[in-house]
Amino acid sequence: MRFKDVFAIIGPVMVGPSSSHTAGAARLGRAARQLLGDVPERAVVTLYGSFAETFAGHGTDLAIVGGLLDFAADDGRIPSAFAEAEQAGMGVTIRRGAGTKPHPNYAEIEAARGVRTVSVGGASVGGGTIEIHEINGFKAGCSGHYPAIAVTHADRVGVLAAIAQAIGGAGLNIGYLQTGRQGRGGAALTVAECDRMPDEALLAAIASLPHVAEAAVIHLN
Repeated sequence: MRFKDVFAIIGPVMVGPSSSHTAGAARLGRAARQLLGDVPERAVVTLYGSFAETFAGHGTDLAIVGGLLDFAADDGRIPSAFAEAEQAGMGVTIRRGAGTKPHPNYAEIEAARGVRTVSVGGASVGGGTIEIHEINGFKAGCSGHYPAIAVTHADRVGVLAAIAQAIGGAGLNIGYLQTGRQGRGGAALTVAECDRMPDEALLAAIASLPHVAEAAVIHLN
């Protein structure tokens, strides 16, 4: 069982009206932005469940767009997020999705710049806390409480061990690790939550490992 930290229980500092529908939503948007590594040129946000039913009244769409612009949950620009997005050259499509997801407050966010596209699927589970369930189509995610290294790689013997060794060699402790793969021997994505923020040297070292395509960080706190 994974526990929320005390700040999530008390509640986040945020632009209202709802920690679930705005603070958590902003963090989901920021996760996609950080994976992309830059301001998206275009984004498609698909909302499910309660998000889809009430997003206009709760500002969920504004919060996610604000997150895509790298606004924190307490950023005063969130109410004008669409105008800010237009000024930044980011086109946004908001749509309602159908079907059952792991949580009623669920969003799928696809963000692109040039030929590069990333996607995040996740839930806002209360108190501004999120759970990321899917990254770039892989069933692997993180809690958002701690810095998480997302590594895209081939499913080969020894790759996970090499990633863990690189992280440990940099003096970081792995608190949680999850791997999703498309099939035996195919593409895979591993997410490692660490106790502190990795530096650029570690990311470069992981990206240079055999069978690794890239490494990115999600750091929301």
